[in-house]
Amino acid sequence: METGGWTKTPENQAASFHNQPPDCAMSDNLKDLYQEEVLYHDKNPRNFRAIPDANRRAEGDNPLCGDHFTVFLKLDKDVIRDVSFQGSGCAISKASASMMTERLKGKTVAEARSCFTEFQKMLVTGQGDEEAMGSLYALKGVHQFPMRVKCAILSWHAMLAGLNGEAIVSTEKP
Repeated sequence: METGGWTKTPENQAASFHNQPPDCAMSDNLKDLYQEEVLYHDKNPRNFRAIPDANRRAEGDNPLCGDHFTVFLKLDKDVIRDVSFQGSGCAISKASASMMTERLKGKTVAEARSCFTEFQKMLVTGQGDEEAMGSLYALKGVHQFPMRVKCAILSWHAMLAGLNGEAIVSTEKP
């Protein structure tokens, strides 16, 4: 399907539900939202796989936009030895999940919970320490789009659910 010079293919359609054709007149806010780092992690997600011997697993669902991920955790006592994800969603949700797996591998459960808190604060307020947040700082612009905060935080809620022994979490109350 041809859309204004942008060809919709099964490959780029499968990458994200919310992919849109490039727009030369993209607003500054949208440029902030879809920073290069976010787009890179969307197209080249890290740790996008199941962990066969994971001892924790939880699903995250955002029924309003269709994002759905499963997060796999392999804990060794209090340390996250491996973390991965599978599923589908928009560029923001997929990039956030990818960055999360890179960030949390080797961290303690307490460090993972603390990282969640700092990340969530940055998503809601737009305030965060760039050095401390690392690549996650690329998602700072999400705070300007409140409906997208749920996209960015979905995999993180699934990770917490897994740490808490819960099987599924949703962005919407039942």
